[in-house]
Amino acid sequence: MKRILTMQDLSCVGQCSLTVALPILSAYGIETCVLPTAVLSNHTMFKSWSYLDLTGETENIFREWENNGFKFDAFLLGYLGKKELMTVAESCFEKFSADGASVIIDPVFGDNGKLYGGFDLTYVAAMRKLITKADIILPNVTEACFLTETEYKEVYDGAFVKNLIAKLKKLTKAKIIITGVEIDGKIGEFISGNTSEEILWHTLLPVKKHGTGDIFASVFTANYLLGNGTHNSCDTAANFVADCIKNTDEGHFYGVEFEKILKARK
Repeated sequence: MKRILTMQDLSCVGQCSLTVALPILSAYGIETCVLPTAVLSNHTMFKSWSYLDLTGETENIFREWENNGFKFDAFLLGYLGKKELMTVAESCFEKFSADGASVIIDPVFGDNGKLYGGFDLTYVAAMRKLITKADIILPNVTEACFLTETEYKEVYDGAFVKNLIAKLKKLTKAKIIITGVEIDGKIGEFISGNTSEEILWHTLLPVKKHGTGDIFASVFTANYLLGNGTHNSCDTAANFVADCIKNTDEGHFYGVEFEKILKARK
């Protein structure tokens, strides 16, 4: 059985980050260990929330992991929230990687041409450095623009995305998957490896929901670790997300009811 460590925040209420990654990865038969970066009463789509920063606890966690000889076959990084956690992540890779461990990073700091609240360009710069340690990165178009210092365009074409890929290749040797590419009424993932490029197109649904990027990253990672390849893993993840959106009740504003789809596929 593969053992993965996923490093991101935990929202006690709300379908995102660890609340999504832990059940999905586990359902695929992967031993899922967690490094929570913070605990929130609920995610930030609600009108108010509490926030407990756990950065200071990571040193204690690492000490005990070393004492117990833990190693991980893969790492999935999502929402980190603080630039200081980039250094923590690098230390984690160095101390706890099993031979051949894969590092998959979803940058999670912006969308629709803007940074999420609480992020700034120093965070982007720290993430730009961290992705040099990755085997696969999963930025959306906004994150790819910030990482490459490219002006965001609300309407763009394939050449614009290919330019982002070329710039990202100067920053990292990782396989690059730009998610949420929207062109001509379709949505897809632009996949670029060392020797090939392709784009997978899907039907663009009329609604967008919170947490779907975290679901995509989790389903993709699970399938990739099970040997299904980049293309099939992206396709499975995108279809899973689409099914989640289609089967979420209209009044469910703070995420998607992924549990329905996970249950149906098991």
